[in-house]
Amino acid sequence: MQIIRVNSVEMKLLFFACLSPNTGNNTTAERIRSHIESAGHVCELRDADEFQSTSEVSELISQSPPFEGALAIHLFRAGRLLIDAKIPFGVIFGGTDINEDVKEERKRVVMEQVLLKARFAVAFTEKMKKRAELFLKLSQGSKICVQPQGIQTQAAETFCWLEFLRSAGVSREHMDQLRVFLLICGLRKVKDPLYLAQVFSEWHAQNPQNILVIIGPKIDPSLTIEVEAVVKRTPGVFLAHERSQEELHAAMKRCFALVNCSISEGMSAAILEAMDLELPVVVRNIPGNAAIVRHQVTGLLYASPQEFIRQSERLLSDEDLREQVVKNGKQYVQKHHSPEQERETYQRLVGSLHCA
Repeated sequence: MQIIRVNSVEMKLLFFACLSPNTGNNTTAERIRSHIESAGHVCELRDADEFQSTSEVSELISQSPPFEGALAIHLFRAGRLLIDAKIPFGVIFGGTDINEDVKEERKRVVMEQVLLKARFAVAFTEKMKKRAELFLKLSQGSKICVQPQGIQTQAAETFCWLEFLRSAGVSREHMDQLRVFLLICGLRKVKDPLYLAQVFSEWHAQNPQNILVIIGPKIDPSLTIEVEAVVKRTPGVFLAHERSQEELHAAMKRCFALVNCSISEGMSAAILEAMDLELPVVVRNIPGNAAIVRHQVTGLLYASPQEFIRQSERLLSDEDLREQVVKNGKQYVQKHHSPEQERETYQRLVGSLHCA
């Protein structure tokens, strides 16, 4: 990659994020690290869950040569580690911090302290910025920069679609004729992976070609056990093993639609990647999703399992609608989610950490 030097001073930076494999947080963190290092900085990415106290972080920061700045994705889970840091730092809202954690006073107090000490903060959407200002009592609104996620997709060159379906437990004739609705999510409560299971199974009984495949890392052990048990007794609903991003993109290109049923989202990379890959999206009508999906323009929104079926049936029967949302979704991502613009923003913000 060509090195773009936007600041004459090269820095050694510490970057905290929640790095469960094959999650949106992991992908986002790796992409941002790449942006920072392309400006000539050294950026060490560490899993926030590996640290228990700010004293551990202070010791890490002071190692030789010492870190000169820091970043964190998610104000509570990662940002709290930097409260006592003696170096300038910036934070990036993760989604659940602003949508869910602010509801708990203990967490909200910590996040207010983090935001107060941060040199800058990044929100993926204008709505996320306004929510942060409202709930975290931030008087300096200018500290928050709005920068949507940059999206760049790449499908694996060698990928076997039938093997992918068999690995999820699909076994029937004419698998190439199946209409696969793909739900990409880590198995944790906020993603609500079983929200559509029962109603989709009933729909599958009427239309056997329609199946729902859930895929994503097993983050919450107890929920994973529940999901596996429900899938076993729910016809038409399957659980696939997680895949690399390139394999997942290849699978998305063969599916009929991408599904999202999260309780809350910051900005779903899976939705944006589906749009970029020209896959229609049918997503739950929550603020994070509605910020990037315009109903009947770039995708379809639903507010209940029954409405999900109605919208999906429209997508099946109305080819013009399908073509419209695919075309508009692709154009939207190209216009508003440029990785080049994202790179410029983070390089500029990191450069500001060196300023007095």
